[in-house]
Amino acid sequence: MKFAHLTFDHPPIVLAPMEDVTDLAFRLICKRRGADIVYTEFVSSEAIIRDVAGALAKMKLLDEERPIGIQIYGNKVESMVEAAKIAAQLKPDVLDINYGCPSKHVAGGGAGSGLLRTPELMENITRSIVNALDIPVTAKTRLGWCDSSLNILEIAQMLESCGIQALTIHGRTRTQKFKGQANWEMIGEAKKVVKIPVIGNGDVVTVDDARRMLDIAKVDGVMIGRGTYGNPWIFEQTKHYLKTGEMLPEPTLEERVEVLLEHLDLSIKFKGERRGALEMGKHYGNYLKGVRNVKYLKAALRSMMGYAEIRETIEKFISTAGYDEPGEAPETEQLSENEAINSEENLAEVA
Repeated sequence: MKFAHLTFDHPPIVLAPMEDVTDLAFRLICKRRGADIVYTEFVSSEAIIRDVAGALAKMKLLDEERPIGIQIYGNKVESMVEAAKIAAQLKPDVLDINYGCPSKHVAGGGAGSGLLRTPELMENITRSIVNALDIPVTAKTRLGWCDSSLNILEIAQMLESCGIQALTIHGRTRTQKFKGQANWEMIGEAKKVVKIPVIGNGDVVTVDDARRMLDIAKVDGVMIGRGTYGNPWIFEQTKHYLKTGEMLPEPTLEERVEVLLEHLDLSIKFKGERRGALEMGKHYGNYLKGVRNVKYLKAALRSMMGYAEIRETIEKFISTAGYDEPGEAPETEQLSENEAINSEENLAEVA
């Protein structure tokens, strides 16, 4: 796949932009484990032009992440163009336009996938941004607003005519949000009507899902979102399988803990001890899936802010709790109610 200055000798496996997930720490974790392209969380164009600190923090980039795209959203032409220019000054490899977010506060306000109902405005925004920037512009969208308005074929052709250099398609409508099954066949139909690279997205949570999407939709690359939760290895695993036909082994519990702690260290480094530790709370359960009674560990970690304390607590818990490797049957019974209570109390003492 090739667009602009980016060239890949294999179908790129891409990290999806996800609000409250793809911050700098998580992007680095995924990049270090094989992600070919990563994207920032989506950033409001209005927040960018108003110099909101949180919006600018989301666009902090490091060279280690490259190639990386900044994704913006909004529904006002002037604001989107101004925000795109500001983002471009940070020198991302691409500027991506969000035409896919289904959330009520975004799509309901006429931005994100809400623009699928106003293709003329979508066209005006896209063409204006492309003409204003010297860096490649890409877009991410959905199949349509609802089942009765599946306009992705027309949207894909229109966006290509505006000058975007690649298109990512999530195989659901806005009204589906993340429910039901992604329609990979329709992504493939859209791929047929454009010449620019098309990246498929939706329901890719395993290596085999990525392979099947490539087979069914004939897309140029695959974007993975929720399948990366607690599983940044999915990038290197997928690329290894596509190249060799062989599956890499699943990470051991020790490897998962090691990466969790690496992630925690980065989060604290970039956001400070308190915020960095607090924001890691949503990741613990994903990394430690299968560990028995992990909910008690998560409860104890909520009050901890220091890296050393959190590390000691996790390692102590793992050494005594036992776990079930993915695909394996438990070797021992779950803790009884009294044992579970004692476990929770012991963790509280460590805290």
